[in-house]
Amino acid sequence: MAWVEQAIAHLDVVLLDHSHCERKAASVALNLMFRYPAHTQLVRTLTAIAREELEHFDQVNQWLERRGIALGPLAAPPYGAGLTAHIRRQEPERLLDSLLVAGLIEARSHERLGLLAAHCPEPELAAFYRGLMASEARHYGVYWTLATTSFSREQVKARLQELGAIEADLLATLHPEPRIHS
Repeated sequence: MAWVEQAIAHLDVVLLDHSHCERKAASVALNLMFRYPAHTQLVRTLTAIAREELEHFDQVNQWLERRGIALGPLAAPPYGAGLTAHIRRQEPERLLDSLLVAGLIEARSHERLGLLAAHCPEPELAAFYRGLMASEARHYGVYWTLATTSFSREQVKARLQELGAIEADLLATLHPEPRIHS
């Protein structure tokens, strides 16, 4: 797979991007909590997700420090913004789309971290990615559960299929620089 080859050839850039991804994932959870404070279960559940994402952010930053890489800006691929652009603005569709987009991103992270775990030539880094895979899968499951708690399973499946097609289009072209979601 072209993405794996690109990522392995530029592990330092992928680690830097991974740091940004973890920070953004925490931010998404926090933003949803602030937008929907009356959804008690959502707030409680996403508090734990935000905390865990910040722990991952710290762990990835420790890897950056070990490798002498400064945490600095990095241009994002069109993936996240491309998905977010399709979040409908009217409620309750906005909530559904926000949960599903967050879930798709977590599912893609799970897949990509699994590929890094399987192909990374550095055993310690491969083990680190293997350790994060379960969290990413669980996070996807949390967003799916929150969506199916607030919306019918048919609504969720139909919209997920639409957003999944958009995601596939976004991933059809490999970004010129390696990123977790490129």
